[in-house]
Amino acid sequence: MTYIPTIVGIGGTAAAGSSTEQAVEHVLAIARLLGCRTQLIGSEQMLALPHYGAAPEALPEAARALVKAVRAADGLVIASPGYHGSVSGLVKNALDYIEETAKDQRVYLDGLPVGLIATAYGGQASVNTLHTLRTITHALRGWPTPLGVAINSSTRPFQNGKCVDEVTERQLAMLGQQIVQFAIQRAASVTNAPGDLASIG
Repeated sequence: MTYIPTIVGIGGTAAAGSSTEQAVEHVLAIARLLGCRTQLIGSEQMLALPHYGAAPEALPEAARALVKAVRAADGLVIASPGYHGSVSGLVKNALDYIEETAKDQRVYLDGLPVGLIATAYGGQASVNTLHTLRTITHALRGWPTPLGVAINSSTRPFQNGKCVDEVTERQLAMLGQQIVQFAIQRAASVTNAPGDLASIG
C-alpha cells in the first residue's frame, strides 16, 4: 500500500486571505498534487485560540484541533508575517500550543520536515523572521527544509488567489516538494528501522 503523508500548514495574519496564508495554501496545493493529505490552520483558527496557558483546566476546541493536526502530521509548513522584525504574536501563540505534545511518544515536532515562510513589506524583516522560525523549529526538534522562503509582500505576489510572481511561485513549489520528499523518506526510515529505533519515531 502506498504511504500517503499528511502535511499541515500553520500561518496567516489577523486578516483572512493575507499573503502569508495564501503562501501556505500554495505549498499545501503542491503537496496535494504530489499525493498528500493536507490541513490548513489559518487565520480563522488561530484567532480562535486564547493565549496559551490562559485556560489550563481544559483546551478549547480550536486548540484541541490544532494539537490533533500536529500529532497527525508527517510534515509541516509554517508561515509568519514579519512584525517588527520577528514572528507575529498570532503565529507564535499557535506554535506555543505544540507544548501539549511534550509528553507524547513523538515529542513536539521531533524528526518532522518543516518548511518555513516569512512575509513582510521588505527584505530585512522577512529574512529576520525566517531566521526566528528556524530557531523555533530547532527548539521543537523539527527539521527545517534546506529551502526557506522570504517573501517581499510589497510586490503583491498573490493576486485573485494566485501566485503571480514567478520567483515566489518557483520557491514555494520547491518548498512543497522538499517537505513531501523528506516526509516520505522519514516514514520509510521509521518503518524499516529495527524495533527499538522504530518505536522512537
